Amino acid sequence: MNRLAHILRLGLKELTSLRHDSVLLLFLMYAFTVAIYLPAAGSVIGVHNASVAVVDEDHSALSRLLAQSLQPPEFQPPVALPYDRLDTVMDQGQYTFVINVPASFQSDLLAGRQPAVQVNVDATAMSQAFMGAGYIGRIFQRELLNYADQGDVASKAPARLTTRALFNTNLEGGWFLAVIQIVNNITILAIVLTGTALLREREHGTLDHLLVLPLTALEIMLAKVWSNMLVVVLCTWISLEVVVKGLLGVPLAGSLGLFLMVTALYLFASTALGIFLATLARSTPQFGLLAIPVIIPMLLLSGGSTPLDSMPQWLQWVMQGSPSTHFVSLSAAILFRDAGVSVVWPDLLALAGIGLAFFAIALARFRKSLAS
Repeated sequence: MNRLAHILRLGLKELTSLRHDSVLLLFLMYAFTVAIYLPAAGSVIGVHNASVAVVDEDHSALSRLLAQSLQPPEFQPPVALPYDRLDTVMDQGQYTFVINVPASFQSDLLAGRQPAVQVNVDATAMSQAFMGAGYIGRIFQRELLNYADQGDVASKAPARLTTRALFNTNLEGGWFLAVIQIVNNITILAIVLTGTALLREREHGTLDHLLVLPLTALEIMLAKVWSNMLVVVLCTWISLEVVVKGLLGVPLAGSLGLFLMVTALYLFASTALGIFLATLARSTPQFGLLAIPVIIPMLLLSGGSTPLDSMPQWLQWVMQGSPSTHFVSLSAAILFRDAGVSVVWPDLLALAGIGLAFFAIALARFRKSLAS
């Protein structure tokens, strides 16, 4: 019980210090309001190396021609998919586009009828889906016109494409970007708040006072983790309710409670990383220089700003060791696809494992720095 009391009181001390730090408070307000609203209101979307699967029920020369028309660098080589797997892979977000070519498609086309090709779009991957569906429509229209010897664009298209955008029917680019901005800001704040808090105590001599008290390194570290976790989770919840749902009008289909729980788990890992960096630095400016090359790759390569499908294979494997990669995947699955624990448990397990590893490494380094 004494240890829990120590962790509680030390955490309250951290919250009191934060309350008197006007610069960090202003940064918190900016990070969860202006920094989310402005990028989400003016996003730019592109298509590069998008993942595609094809459900070929026709097995004709024309259906194979349509699949082969999707070429790099805009699209990856299409993957053949059985019909009974279509809904499953869309729910799991394995492919950005799943194209369904119905049976008798070629014969219906040659008979003068107007068969339909179904293009299913995972619209949570906004950087691909916003323009990718239009790309596919134009490519297929060109191939179908050429196949029917009607190469004149002004001619009537021999087939009608039916596009269904899942999870974001109007293809609003700001919807996904608003959530990704929150994820990015959580990463920045988790590392910065804990790191600067530790360095502030070292520079002001408070850490030396703590060392003469009957406190352990684990108690000091857990106090910093839970206090900063509480602040960031609370700001995240307010930002989702006020900015994302209120000002931007994003309909979040998933459970906010589950997302906030995942956020707390992610903060456990990222705050430990911030403490580890603070033990390597001798001053706050040094900490800033150390944090930049750590934070920037976590933001750009986690799958939010740049889809993992667009990266080299080796880099995709490397980024699986970053907690931000799993947090981005969990955020999109929970908030947009209404995924539950039964669906996202692999990412949850990976995030928990990475968090424990980061915490153990940071604790060992923190104990060493206190001993020295």
